[in-house]
Amino acid sequence: MRTDRSPLSWTTLVARTLAACTVLLTVSLGLPARQLFSQQRTTPNFVIIFLDDSGWADFQPFANPGYPTPNVDQLASEGCRLNNFYVPQGICSASRAALLTGSYPGRTKMFGAHGPNARGVDPQFATIGDMLQPAGYTTAAFGKWHIGDQPDTRPPARGFNESVGLMYSNDMWKHHPENPEQWGKHPLQYWENGKVTIPNVTPKDQTMLTTWYTEHAVDFINRNENHPFFLYVAHSMPHVPLFVSEKFRGKSGAGLYGDVMMEIDWSVGQIMKALKANGLEENTMVIFTSDNGPWAVYGNHAGKTPFREAKGTSFDGGIRSATIIKYPGKIQPGTASNGALCSIDILPTIAYLADAQLPDNEIDGRNVWDLIANKAGAQNPHAYYAFSTANEFEAVMSGDGKWKLHLPHQYRHVVRYGEGGFPGEHEQREQQLALYDLEADPYERMNVIDDHPDIAKKLEQLAKQHREQFYAE
Repeated sequence: MRTDRSPLSWTTLVARTLAACTVLLTVSLGLPARQLFSQQRTTPNFVIIFLDDSGWADFQPFANPGYPTPNVDQLASEGCRLNNFYVPQGICSASRAALLTGSYPGRTKMFGAHGPNARGVDPQFATIGDMLQPAGYTTAAFGKWHIGDQPDTRPPARGFNESVGLMYSNDMWKHHPENPEQWGKHPLQYWENGKVTIPNVTPKDQTMLTTWYTEHAVDFINRNENHPFFLYVAHSMPHVPLFVSEKFRGKSGAGLYGDVMMEIDWSVGQIMKALKANGLEENTMVIFTSDNGPWAVYGNHAGKTPFREAKGTSFDGGIRSATIIKYPGKIQPGTASNGALCSIDILPTIAYLADAQLPDNEIDGRNVWDLIANKAGAQNPHAYYAFSTANEFEAVMSGDGKWKLHLPHQYRHVVRYGEGGFPGEHEQREQQLALYDLEADPYERMNVIDDHPDIAKKLEQLAKQHREQFYAE
């Protein structure tokens, strides 16, 4: 078994052969490939780079993490930094399903983190890939899938022409620090285009995951310069266990976590270089974000956030993700937006830009392109955004992002941080009914419900409607 890189599938080899034939044809005609296939296309390509458990403060320019991230910093200088971008649930599977289906976890019933052989998202809920294929897009999903591990819920059946990576989290294996017997029952497999190419992923394989995903992404871009495409790169890192290739081991001077983040930053740079080299940079929207906040209980193997709590909670430390969107000529470079947006809005916004038909199934997201493009007078079309943890509905935020109401619920709070890949300890705490002014108090420290009873009452009514719609028994 080769562990220096994943084997290329027959499908990939055929595609490369066809691409080579195209080059020969264009050379014989004395034409550049782009001119031969030019159709004056106005719809863009889309690239989503989706990290796993990255903290809001893990990259420049959001913070100064103690290690360089020049490619992410450059991406921000060429696009817009979204400071208030949210996911509806700060847990792996639920967050990924929300992004790819444009729907709340309460609608899809995709809660928490699913394990091996899990059913995942019901195929009745279309993904971005399902939506874009009929519009003429070639689609690819490279990295961590984690929204279904059955034949009809894996990427090839969910709207992706090409796919590579893990079906679930990289800690769901026999080396799990807490439950090796539970997770060891199912080998962690590496898939390519519907087939297992590495039947039992090893630690050495894990050191290559970021590199493999990146290589496939670059190869996909190189082969699709003349076709509209959607590329979804969902990195397994920096979810624990942390692994990094030799080219970045010890490079950050900030420990293993810093090394991992530098390799992810390198990956961003490789993807951006491939877009530029193929003349695609000007007609490609790039979205860089994370599925949720850091898994703080892992201490020095976890990211950082300035906000309250972390992954697995509905506080901003768990559900606010550092996000950058670049679309040359459409989004002003070097800008920052403080308007609230949510990952459920990505699917309908892409549909608008791609001139694609929305899924037949009902969705919860809305087209927020005017907000992203900073058009004069643009307002968020949502009255509220809803947040949950597992199957517990816990909070609502006003659509403008100013007010957030927490319903009474329990949450996990870190009381001891772990080290070296081993977790520390949580304790369960009680959150009372509380209203927070996120503009004045982004850290959710001061309950102002007694000062703004009318606002609290309005959000409570919206919460009641959401519960009745999605959580009624």
